[in-house]
Amino acid sequence: MNHYQLWGMPASLWTGKARSYLRKKQIPFTERAINQSKYLDEIVPAVGRFILPVLECPDGSLVQDSTDIIDYLDQHEPSNNSVLLGSSVLDCIGHVFELFGGEGMLRSAMHYRWNFDEINLDFLRSEFSTSIGPVGSTDEEYDAVFDFSSGRMRKVAVSWGVTPESIPLVEASFKEFLSLFSDHLRAHPYLLGSRPTVGDFGLIAPLFAHLGRDPAPALLIKQTAPRVSRWIERMNSPEEKWAEHSEHDTMIDASNLPDTLLKLMAYVAEEYLAEITAHVEFTNAWLAERPDLEAGTNGLDKPGTRFIGSCNFEWRGIELQTSVMPYRFYLLQRVQDCYDHASQAEQTAIEAIFEQTELLPLLSSRTKRRVERLNYLEVWGKARDL
Repeated sequence: MNHYQLWGMPASLWTGKARSYLRKKQIPFTERAINQSKYLDEIVPAVGRFILPVLECPDGSLVQDSTDIIDYLDQHEPSNNSVLLGSSVLDCIGHVFELFGGEGMLRSAMHYRWNFDEINLDFLRSEFSTSIGPVGSTDEEYDAVFDFSSGRMRKVAVSWGVTPESIPLVEASFKEFLSLFSDHLRAHPYLLGSRPTVGDFGLIAPLFAHLGRDPAPALLIKQTAPRVSRWIERMNSPEEKWAEHSEHDTMIDASNLPDTLLKLMAYVAEEYLAEITAHVEFTNAWLAERPDLEAGTNGLDKPGTRFIGSCNFEWRGIELQTSVMPYRFYLLQRVQDCYDHASQAEQTAIEAIFEQTELLPLLSSRTKRRVERLNYLEVWGKARDL
């Protein structure tokens, strides 16, 4: 089997997603640190920005972005266990959690990482300093690296809606998620049954690197939702059968979804629907102001920038302002594409499930141009009629 190189860092949310897939699929790989000269001198210039993870393939080609990495490996390292099940209903649900895990849980991930310094700080200082700082740096140099990284990421946390007003709601919301996911895992080892699918790999992104590994949230999970802690362990181990689920060998029936899954979907609607639909509305206005924007570009002075602005929306009774990132629409499109390519009967079933869980607007909330990936960047496709 081919051997890959994964460029990333232990504390990285999106590296954790790609690493989990490689481990679960038992694909040989070596994780490489981003403070190595090859990453800085060869990988960064090749992809055009300092970003991770990056998968280096045996032939030397590069795949950047955890979603693209999983798609690539699912096609090039085939097994009987694709992240997709071939059921449009279940795959559409899986893509919802892929989107929600990677983008909708960022407030929880950033709050529990950066607002618990008394518990987390020494751990984070070590993680960031030794992963990013040049090998052989002095303690003072490592501290300077951490202070820069920490200051930058704390600002990002605010841009994603972590504020003094929102913090109590962020904590209550995350505890609600833990309770709902824990209830679901009582009967199911993974989101959709006996093996991990695309939604599990979306959820593991925040639930490993930030929430399951940083001291403060990791302790919270172990104390209040041990089944979620076990799932995090399962998602980082090649074994799929674990003692408490050793007899479980079936996937969820698309025509008879468990109540625990429906409750999780309803939670996603409450937690994330207002934000993602507000971002789509903002983006369509942004695109309307740029009718001459060339397809295949992102219209930004610095193409590597990930944000195009910010917008306000109501969230759990308060008004939040968060940064708008086109990458989120890249994941949202995967939900919509799955629905669009489904049979009429499957579309009807998807609509009924999404209506029941108040997620129906996800199927129709679309940007006037598709987000595409070109040369390791998010770019806009041609204008389309909606």
